[in-house]
Amino acid sequence: MCTRCASFFVSLKRRCPRPSGLFNLVITKACVLGLLFGAVWSVTGIECLPGGKVFGVVIIFISAVLGGRLVGMVQFPGLPPIPPLLGMLLAGLILRNVPYVTDAVYVEATWSAALRSIALAVILARAGLGLDPSALRRLKAVCLRVAVGPCILEACVVAVVSHFLLSLPWVWGFLLGFVLAAVSPAVVVPSMLLLQKEGYGTEKGIPTLLMAAGSFDDILAITGFSTCLGVAFSTGSTWMSVLKGLLEVVGGIVAGIVLGFFLCLFPSGDQEDLVVTRSFLLLGFSIFAIFLTQVLGASGAGGLCTLVLAFLAALGWGADKMGVAAILGRCWDVFQPLLFGLIGAEIIITTLSLNTVGLGVAVIAIGLVLRLVATFVLVHGAGFVLKEKLFIAIAWLPKATVQAAIGSKALDAARDVGDDALVKFGLDVLTLAVLAILITAPIGALGIGLAGPRLLSRQDKGQLSSETVNGVPPLPGQYQDSVVFESRL
Repeated sequence: MCTRCASFFVSLKRRCPRPSGLFNLVITKACVLGLLFGAVWSVTGIECLPGGKVFGVVIIFISAVLGGRLVGMVQFPGLPPIPPLLGMLLAGLILRNVPYVTDAVYVEATWSAALRSIALAVILARAGLGLDPSALRRLKAVCLRVAVGPCILEACVVAVVSHFLLSLPWVWGFLLGFVLAAVSPAVVVPSMLLLQKEGYGTEKGIPTLLMAAGSFDDILAITGFSTCLGVAFSTGSTWMSVLKGLLEVVGGIVAGIVLGFFLCLFPSGDQEDLVVTRSFLLLGFSIFAIFLTQVLGASGAGGLCTLVLAFLAALGWGADKMGVAAILGRCWDVFQPLLFGLIGAEIIITTLSLNTVGLGVAVIAIGLVLRLVATFVLVHGAGFVLKEKLFIAIAWLPKATVQAAIGSKALDAARDVGDDALVKFGLDVLTLAVLAILITAPIGALGIGLAGPRLLSRQDKGQLSSETVNGVPPLPGQYQDSVVFESRL
């Protein structure tokens, strides 16, 4: 009987068509999401029903995943894909602003802040692992100018303009400036890889130049933000506030050095499950640093500590860091939808002032224009022609991941203090961070895709191995894993 049943099922399998393609994908993903919801409901019970705390988190996560998938499916021939993070952000924004739905999808502020802090720890740990020490040693002057100059200039311009247009205090203006000044490797790197694959700009190493400078631009913006955050929430005289902010920076770096050397030594290479243990320790230290510094009132130190410890740990691990980076990449697959979904859910459209939104767009636009001009000027004398300079300036505009990661930190700190005026400033910072993502991420991705083939010279694919940056060969191992790690952030 068993033999007959087996034969029957084998023949049935041969005769019946097997679903595949998009239909199979949709059914599979729906099943995974349904099982996820069912598993959480079986553990949490009523909290996973509409109006419960867990229900809101689960629905935002599922909606953000679906939103990212839908936006990622939008593909124009010859252009880089639209960043899926836009769909995740819009999913949270819609859930928060649809009547009746917003009451059912409720996320407690402390839960939201905690989840976003964990996502920040994952981002910073991946950024520290992704920094290439050979790039630090061999960074050309033009790459250093592109990484530092536009970031500092845009931060200062935004600080001045927001002080007069939005009435932000000077320290909050600079805090906003560093939030908006970071370029987004999550948009730039995939676009550069697409152009590099087709041979555009590779003769002068323009894709390599921009990908190498992207991480350092972000590190500078995060450092400036951490310093301003420490100053904004310190008490006492102005000089003492500045000193406290600087001490937070120094303290974060020192703590990161100590923890980084610890991870180089422990666990030893002869232990079992080495990659898993290292990943657990790195994530554990990173999350602990973020939360501990928040409790101690030194929020600016946590991010720098995480960056430094991850970078030093990667130096000690050498090529073995790839396994750790892969595990952190899987963690990011979970926390990226949560981060962007929760960021979108923080924005309540009915409470936004049209005046604030309009002036905020003006602040962003002025900063972007001057950033474009500064980038164009700073690459002068590096051997690029006019069209290549213009392309580099365009490619240096999009913003996304860093804005989502740190844009809400000031608001969280203000809510902890309980000062209504500081909460308003924090909401302004978060609103402008979201507006910057919505405006610049799609424009930047499409701008790079359209401008690249028109402004850059094309090199034969057979000559791509000889790509140079002003005569210097590409950095060893530079961005070989960019596709897997989504631009290391």
